Amino acid sequence: MAGQIDARLKEIGIQLPNPAAPAANYVPFVRTGNLVFTAGQVTFDASGKLQFIGKLGREFGIDEGYQAARLCAVNVLAALRGACEGDLDRVRRCVKVVGFVNATPDFSDHPKVINGASDLIVSVFGDRGKHARSAVGMGSLPLGVATEVEAVFEIA
Repeated sequence: MAGQIDARLKEIGIQLPNPAAPAANYVPFVRTGNLVFTAGQVTFDASGKLQFIGKLGREFGIDEGYQAARLCAVNVLAALRGACEGDLDRVRRCVKVVGFVNATPDFSDHPKVINGASDLIVSVFGDRGKHARSAVGMGSLPLGVATEVEAVFEIA
C-alpha cells in the first residue's frame, strides 16, 4: 500500500528535509541496479543548520551521540527518498549502514552511538530495516560534526 513509510514517519514524528546539496564533486546517492548507495550524511537539521559539533568523549556522551547518529539517519532517508523518486515504499531492505564517530582516542562506545541510526532505520522499515553494520571511530569528521552515516538499500 503506497504511503506506508510516509505514514510511519509521521507516526514517529519525523518530517524528512530536502537533501543537503553536495559540498563538492559528488552526488547524494548512486543507484546501480536495485541498489542505492547514499553519500555520507552529517548532522544538518531541518533548517540546514549543523548540530552536534564536537567529539564523543569530550563534548558529547553516548546519549548525545545517539541523537547525532539518528539525525544523520534522517538525512540518509531524505537522500534515499530522492533515489526512490519520492516513494519510500519501494525500499525492499536496508543492506548496510556505516557509521563514523568523531571521538577522543579513549572513547570505545562507537556501536552505542551508531545505534541511533540503526534504531531509526528499523523503526521506520521494520524487519526490512535490519542491516549489516560497521561503527568506526575517527580522529575528525567533516565540519567537525560528531557523526556521519552512509547506507546501502535495495529498492524495487
